[in-house]
Amino acid sequence: MSKLVSVIIPCFNAERWIAEAIDSCLQQTYPNLEILVIDDGSTDNSLEIIKSYGDKITWLTQPRSGGNHARNQGFAISQGEYIQFLDADDYILPEKIARQVDFLEHHQADIVYCDWRYQHHLPDGSSYLDKIEYPGEQEDILESLLANWWVAVAALFYTRKAVENSDGWDETLPVAQDRDFFLSAVMNGAKVAYQPGCYAIYRRYGNCTVSTFSKPLWVECHCRVLEKMKTKLLQVNQLTSNYRHAIAKCYFDLARESLFINYSSYRNLIGQAVEIFPQFRGNSRRLIYRFLTGILGFRLTEVLTSRYLLLKKAWREKNLNSVQLGLQIRLLSLQNFKG
Repeated sequence: MSKLVSVIIPCFNAERWIAEAIDSCLQQTYPNLEILVIDDGSTDNSLEIIKSYGDKITWLTQPRSGGNHARNQGFAISQGEYIQFLDADDYILPEKIARQVDFLEHHQADIVYCDWRYQHHLPDGSSYLDKIEYPGEQEDILESLLANWWVAVAALFYTRKAVENSDGWDETLPVAQDRDFFLSAVMNGAKVAYQPGCYAIYRRYGNCTVSTFSKPLWVECHCRVLEKMKTKLLQVNQLTSNYRHAIAKCYFDLARESLFINYSSYRNLIGQAVEIFPQFRGNSRRLIYRFLTGILGFRLTEVLTSRYLLLKKAWREKNLNSVQLGLQIRLLSLQNFKG
């Protein structure tokens, strides 16, 4: 008999999407599944939709405690030898679980990830599938994750052992929890492999991500993840030059994300990058940036670049405001003329 797979779906106010997520599991070609839906105190119609599936799924509801708590609860009651985490607003394609079970059965790996794609939902109600994202095989998965490489949650598939050996989903993290969990599994010895083929869909709609509507929180949480990983690597004496450089690259990316919202945070993150890897020279591939870095050094080049980017943004906003003002004046003139 085929081994049991547990699909764990946390749900909070996802009445628009939860049925499609559950249906995508019920439509899997793999025959031996348990679908565990954890309702995290939804206040919309989500719980009623979940209940309508009867004994096709297992569900429980809890007071609002966060998605990470729901995932941990789902794993605690699961029985499967393989684990699929699936967000309530995403879905998987019919052959995903069968293909990934087969892959892990025939490869010496604990976690497998596949290709995936965004499904964008527009304000007018229409949607479209974006190009396929090819995460590719990574030479050192830990180094890639530290440097801000990312795979959608639905594209990943775990052995039970990999989840048990991890530190679980960090219930103090409102953002970057998927990166933290993946890192935790890898840091605790999980072997990871790449399987080509697109079997997972990740939705994007409105301000659906924290990085969209709360950039400072997004940056803060990624910094917390990096601090956790630095501490763990130091404890096991594995904070190598490659990992230091990868962490510096991530700090640099976070700094650039902070540039237009908090210049003090930007400067601090640039400092963190240089502190962890003093030889860091930035991520830019532009020849002028690399040329200036070679002459002026990274710090001064970044000061000049940041000021240029801030001035460029201010100039664009000024021009945009001028255009908007001009249009308003023309509109008023037309109204006065008609009057």
